[in-house]
Amino acid sequence: MAERTTYLLVDGENIDATLGVSILDRRPEPQERPRWNTVLRHAEEAWQQPVKGLFFLAVTHELPASFVQALIAMGYRPVPLSGEGKIVDIAIQRTAEALIERDADVMLVSHDRDFAPQMEQLAEDEERRVGVVGFGEFMAASLREVDGIEFFDLEYDVAAFNSRLPRVRVIPIDDFDPLEFL
Repeated sequence: MAERTTYLLVDGENIDATLGVSILDRRPEPQERPRWNTVLRHAEEAWQQPVKGLFFLAVTHELPASFVQALIAMGYRPVPLSGEGKIVDIAIQRTAEALIERDADVMLVSHDRDFAPQMEQLAEDEERRVGVVGFGEFMAASLREVDGIEFFDLEYDVAAFNSRLPRVRVIPIDDFDPLEFL
């Protein structure tokens, strides 16, 4: 029997936009972006099985060769796309739909509500694990409403950043440190 696989579907544009617009209020510097190798490793450790990382990116002019090479070196398979409209969303939706027929688990890295129907279909298979990775406070409500889905916070659970982000979060009283606010 073949070992089960997790497909990690990364919507890098969505994560980058959320980080820049909603958290940093500016374009993220390279050192402020997620450590994508950590995201891949987290997916492997979380569900204790091999991961196939697919990193979807829109290419308007030239292929970002250095970024693509870095993704390959980390173990991702880049999926560079061109065309009109929300091409990354369309490609991820099609991939998720194709995975419905596969005996595999799926972890999506995005906040986008456009993926809720596919994630819901994937989660209907009770043998399949389905997860979403992102910033909890920016997760689309329609993704949160999918029964059986697991959520992983990109900063707190995955530890994908080298430094703490300026996020506003609810703090459990046992974790409250007043020195963080003084």
